Amino acid sequence: MEHRQLGYSGLKVPVLCLGAGTFGGANEFFQKWGSTQVEEASRLIDVCLEAGTNFFDTANIYSHGVSEEILGKAMAGRRHQLLISTKATFPMGSGPNEMGSSRHHLLEQCHASLKRLGTDYIDVYHMHGFDAVTPVEETLETLDTLVRQGKVRYIAASNFSGWHLMKSLDVSARYGWQRYVAHQVYYSLIGRDYEWELMPLGLDQRVGALVWSPLGWGRLTGKIRRGQPAPKDTRVGQGGEAGGPLVEQEHLYRVVDALDEVAAETEKTVPQVALNWLLTRPTVSSLVIGARNEEQLRANLLATGWTLTPEQVAKLDRASEGPKAYPYWHQDGFRERNPVPVPPAA
Repeated sequence: MEHRQLGYSGLKVPVLCLGAGTFGGANEFFQKWGSTQVEEASRLIDVCLEAGTNFFDTANIYSHGVSEEILGKAMAGRRHQLLISTKATFPMGSGPNEMGSSRHHLLEQCHASLKRLGTDYIDVYHMHGFDAVTPVEETLETLDTLVRQGKVRYIAASNFSGWHLMKSLDVSARYGWQRYVAHQVYYSLIGRDYEWELMPLGLDQRVGALVWSPLGWGRLTGKIRRGQPAPKDTRVGQGGEAGGPLVEQEHLYRVVDALDEVAAETEKTVPQVALNWLLTRPTVSSLVIGARNEEQLRANLLATGWTLTPEQVAKLDRASEGPKAYPYWHQDGFRERNPVPVPPAA
């Protein structure tokens, strides 16, 4: 399994990370993602370790803490082998202080996550979203304190806009506090908005991308095509795409057509090709893959260890390219001063 540097840090992470959003299924929303319990979660960890993947991602809000609890029990006795990522910011109760990135909320949630996970430290701690109400200084000083206390090792952002991330990095530099080394972002062949501003920022500031939903919110599994409704046993078929990005159907079909062609050329599956394409992109450190069962996990783990040709990458680029928002379409007219990020050499 290939390992890459996590942004501007000394930590190396495998290019595939298992997301534990499918662990628990403790409410209607997450039930549509999956309902993996402790025994199966333990087996999935075994499979990952066999493949050289030791990175696992969860969040306090996933099944309202149940995902963390299951991951904690499943990794018992082998914590030292694993890298664990979790998150805070979103509401964990109805009270006015049970949400956000305030010192009050973060300290409570970090300690609660440590307890649920059955560990005394978190490897990568994300702010799950930007809190524009809490001063950035309060959030980052709190995170700096958690790192100095040994409860958190690295800090990261998730779902920030460009100015959110840049302001946070600037505040960290100003006060000598810990900086966000990674940004967990939505990025896929049917969702390339990340490339407009966040990717150039990541390159400039050395912030690694941890990609969530790399299969386009369950749409790039190869089971959705023209005139073929999603099977009932899939995430999309069970309504699991709710809350995800809107995708124009013809655009989706055009991308899947290109994926089919490349899959035939490489003798790989559609999702394996979609994942491998992401690993050719600048700033990408790791992909957070989901798996409802061991079969899906084993299939997704085969997305590494081989390389798409430049021609195949170009074919997928062309099929997936969509219209840009302002000012990015305008900047495209001045490529000599606004160059497109170049994929890393194979």
